[in-house]
Amino acid sequence: MNVSNGDYVKGQDRDQLILFPGRIEEYIDQDNAVRVIDEFVDSLDLEELGFIHFEPKDLGGRPAYDPYDLLKLYLYGYLNGIRTSRKLERECNRNIELIWLLKKLTPDFRTISDFRKDNIDCIKKVFRKFVELCKNLDLIGGELVGVDGTKLKGVNSKSRNFNKEKLEYRIKRLELHISEYLIQLEQTDKKSDDQTVPPSTADEEEDERPSDTASQQHAKEEIEKMKSKKIVYTNLLARLKETGRREISLTDPECRSMKNNEKIEPCYNAQISVDSKFHLIPEYYLTTEAVDHGELLKIATSTKEALAVENLIITADTGYSNYKGIKDCLDYGITPYVPDYITSRRYGAGFPAREFQKDRFVYNLDTDSYTCPAGKQLLFRSWNARNGKRTKLYWTMNNACSACPFNAMCTRNKTRGRTIHRYEFEEVIEEMSQRTKTKEGLELIQKRKELCEHVFGSIKRAFNQGYLLLKGLRKVNGEVGFTMIAYNMRRAINILGTRALVTAIKA
Repeated sequence: MNVSNGDYVKGQDRDQLILFPGRIEEYIDQDNAVRVIDEFVDSLDLEELGFIHFEPKDLGGRPAYDPYDLLKLYLYGYLNGIRTSRKLERECNRNIELIWLLKKLTPDFRTISDFRKDNIDCIKKVFRKFVELCKNLDLIGGELVGVDGTKLKGVNSKSRNFNKEKLEYRIKRLELHISEYLIQLEQTDKKSDDQTVPPSTADEEEDERPSDTASQQHAKEEIEKMKSKKIVYTNLLARLKETGRREISLTDPECRSMKNNEKIEPCYNAQISVDSKFHLIPEYYLTTEAVDHGELLKIATSTKEALAVENLIITADTGYSNYKGIKDCLDYGITPYVPDYITSRRYGAGFPAREFQKDRFVYNLDTDSYTCPAGKQLLFRSWNARNGKRTKLYWTMNNACSACPFNAMCTRNKTRGRTIHRYEFEEVIEEMSQRTKTKEGLELIQKRKELCEHVFGSIKRAFNQGYLLLKGLRKVNGEVGFTMIAYNMRRAINILGTRALVTAIKA
């Protein structure tokens, strides 16, 4: 069925004169999130926070841009998934919200980029100001937080990240290819020396038979290229041995190979704590450590300081199971709920047998001894150092293990029999293990997933900020600060609404 053009909604003629609203203010309604950015940045004291170019200087030429305006631009960009300076420059010329926010200012991409570079250390302070605002608005409970880490891809491709094994493999491959080319050159030279062509047919075959000169020249050029690469790889290998590092990245020297989305990529590890009340982020930082094992105390204490509370409960996954970290957290007024690695891992056909793992031995506090599953007693013998921890050693009297019918399932030590190591503060770990097995403890451990995974999903999917644009640990910490402010701001807007949040900031 044919439908005439008159049945459709039609736009205005491009040549038609129209009358725009007289004020820029009329383009942005009162519920637009851009008003929160404007009000929040205006409420800050950027001089106190350390931003440069705060005071305009009369140096001649064109005046500098106000850091308040450039900070608003970046917060708007990260809130809307626009992070690069060139994209922000384009948006300043066509985006009606930015025209309102910046009052028709159009800074170039170099000015925008330099602002972030010069003030990168101040972004964390802005983040803390917004956390303080959320806390004052009762959006942060400050009682329970979930802690977890996520990998953010660095500005470094896998092909420019090397470890000792990768360098040695590439050097051997180059040596093999060089030897193959040398053999080829030798065979070509020998063939040209042995080959005799009758004078009568030499001119005819010269056109039909391709000359070996071109292939020899190509082989020599390839050999020189591979020798140059070999020198580069050899120097990188020497640098690794000198510094004692496990790997080296050429584009971003500070990022490290980490497991990210079932792939090994050069990344940074972002440590994040999430408050349980409205899933807001009170603290974050980035590290070059690929695992979370040693990060529990740092993220827990920095979160407690950011929230300014006396006591705090944190829940984390097994990757944070660290004896010293848990002990120090308790000393600092933080109660951790972390599944112990020993009791939470899956047992296979390892040694000793599952029935004779350490958690099946009963510790006797009165006698400072262990009772094994077979009823034998292991007494305290001496102190020892193991994996950087001070431990106590226990084993049986008179080599009682040798006569035990379960000896082959429990130990391979023919002299002492089974030996148990006990960390000097292991009672702290045992108490936490009991806490995590209660109904409340199991609920808190399960709650960690719904707290942290929600935030990671929003940052990496909704905000499309699972990868980094800057290089170096110091700079990426500041860059991720923009992401964290944007996430918290979006959550606060969704909870309170734009008008209520703007009114609260003004108050």
